[in-house]
Amino acid sequence: MTHRQILEALSGLLLVLFVAMISGTIVSVALPQIIGALNGSQSQYTWVVTASLLAATASTPIWGKLADLFDKKLLIQISIVIFMVSSLACGFAQNTGQLIAFRAVQGLGMGALQVLVQVVIGAMISPKERGRYNGYLGGVMAVATVAGPLLGGLIADTSWLGWRWCFFVAVPFTIAALALLHKTLHVSSVRARNVKIDYVGATLIAAGVSVLLIWITFVGNSFDWLSWQTAVMAGGGLAVLALATWVESRVSQPVVPLHVVRRRTPALAILASLAVGMAMFGGAVFLGQYFQIGRGYTPTESGLLTIPMMLGVLVSSAVSGNLVSKTGRVKPYIVSGSIVLTAGFLVLSTMDHDTSLWLIGGAMVLVGAGVGMSMQNLVLAIQNTVPLRELGAASGAITFFRSLGGTIGVSVLGAVLAQQVATDITRGLARAGVTGPAAAESAGSLNLEALPEPFATVIRTAYGDATGHIFLISAGIAAVGVVATLFLPRITLRDSVDLQPAEGEKAPA
Repeated sequence: MTHRQILEALSGLLLVLFVAMISGTIVSVALPQIIGALNGSQSQYTWVVTASLLAATASTPIWGKLADLFDKKLLIQISIVIFMVSSLACGFAQNTGQLIAFRAVQGLGMGALQVLVQVVIGAMISPKERGRYNGYLGGVMAVATVAGPLLGGLIADTSWLGWRWCFFVAVPFTIAALALLHKTLHVSSVRARNVKIDYVGATLIAAGVSVLLIWITFVGNSFDWLSWQTAVMAGGGLAVLALATWVESRVSQPVVPLHVVRRRTPALAILASLAVGMAMFGGAVFLGQYFQIGRGYTPTESGLLTIPMMLGVLVSSAVSGNLVSKTGRVKPYIVSGSIVLTAGFLVLSTMDHDTSLWLIGGAMVLVGAGVGMSMQNLVLAIQNTVPLRELGAASGAITFFRSLGGTIGVSVLGAVLAQQVATDITRGLARAGVTGPAAAESAGSLNLEALPEPFATVIRTAYGDATGHIFLISAGIAAVGVVATLFLPRITLRDSVDLQPAEGEKAPA
């Protein structure tokens, strides 16, 4: 394909990715207001995010596998329709239970779009040239990440729109994406014979992860760490995941290809992607809540305050993408990104309810730069090690584990935050002379406008002080990603789209 043809097709793919990404960022800043309006709790706040991430995580390997077997263009169109209908349903939700359920369906479309865009780009462009186009990819992701919180805050603060339009606004984007893809995307697909989709493995993976996340949400609050509930839920979740691993090793076409995951480069890249996933999702979710609840800013102001992190993603992804294409080397930028990411989390771990915004902004720049340098380059590192026939499975695998990292990160950090906040609120109210049912009811509410000012002040202080604790945990996990990237082998990107057979070998049919 010529450069012009690639750009024409890429325009439709990038608009699709923009639609998927803005759906998460546009809600992140408005979420405190949404949960307050629906009278939800901190645990429900977390699950509004976790539900969509979990559905995306469970479905991503299936979409990646389907991309190796069926028409990629049709799959993208189907995923856009799923995403559009579920977005409308989220906008009409009447309580947090409905919103969580509709967000899970929305996650199916998000998971499809995330992996299918990468698969199609990988089928069109060689790994070495892909770094050049990854600059466009990173730019669109950064624009969606920057514009999402600002647009979401503005919509939530506009009285004649309201938070429901944070979901409705995705509809015109999806319609435009469908029309653009119909005109520009032309990808040849050959249907493979004896198609087998591992629905059992995908179901077991989703079930095992779901049980563990539900346990994390309620342990220490509804029941003790050492209890029969913990034994049943934690033990059962691990047993289901062990069974899923056994199934994946036996089926002919697994959703998570263990033969790819076992290789050194994919295994280490996947481990590092877990940390990137936590940064990508956890940072946006809980920083928005910190600015609104902990510091008292409006949704629009919170969106403006998250710009430093988004700018870090934009600049670092564009610069590193161009440097990767020029040098053909990817490991130095992945390692540097992981180190910068860890440093940003360490700085964020020191913040409380009155920390200087300049310090927080500087730390967010570091976190964004770390994500921008490592996220897409980790995908590129894995795609460089597999033949074209395994491109969908490999892309699906790393996207799966990155989404899994984000899902687990949001759930774990949300559970830690909920427990720490509840403890701090109870202590603050006790010092103010408020105990009993009134204190318990206030501790679990995020609708601060309905609470007396002394109660609201205690809650704001508790959220401001507790947020730093969860970023200390994030820094520890990011440090694991640093170790993983250091052990990556030296990677030289190939010039061809497919792996070239070694001397004396025949190219695969």
